[in-house]
Amino acid sequence: MITWQVAAHGALARADERLSGRLVRPDRTAEILADLGNIAVAVPVLAVVLVGVAVHARRAGAARWWLAPTAAAVLMAAVPALIVPLKELVARPGPPVMGPGTGFFPSGHTATAAIAYGTATLLLLPRLRSPGARRALVAACLVLNALVACGLVRRGYHWPLDVVASWCLCTALLTGLWMFLSRSSGRSSSRTPSSRTGPS
Repeated sequence: MITWQVAAHGALARADERLSGRLVRPDRTAEILADLGNIAVAVPVLAVVLVGVAVHARRAGAARWWLAPTAAAVLMAAVPALIVPLKELVARPGPPVMGPGTGFFPSGHTATAAIAYGTATLLLLPRLRSPGARRALVAACLVLNALVACGLVRRGYHWPLDVVASWCLCTALLTGLWMFLSRSSGRSSSRTPSSRTGPS
């Protein structure tokens, strides 16, 4: 529905533009927050997690130690292939501070941040024993993505709906990754032979 409203410049898109006019306050803080969604920032964070998870799993003797990091890397690489055609199709102009030009819907920075930080979170969660640590990690991921969104909108790089649309898409992608990792982990566990040599 969001894509249809934006493409048709419907009531929701017009309300979005009015809201943006009230929120845009370009400053250095907004720019720094928006930059957390840059490929040069978010992707290296994910890369460090991918390498760390792969090394840890291999040292632990996991049969398919490479599977989770590879799936995460493929998802990250797929983001431009999904976002760029949508940008071209919708061809939404940006906020006034961005000048002429189209291709602002959905937000690529938002998608990069959501997939990079979200995927890193999904990979790290099974390795945290404490429920409190897992909750803290998820909260940190959510806050980080919210800060990126605030920076993008406040700086005037994107309309609010550009961000929301990317969140919707990335939620579906991350849910798919989580389901895949959960099934893969379950199959790996069922195939791992018991270390016990005698009767219990």
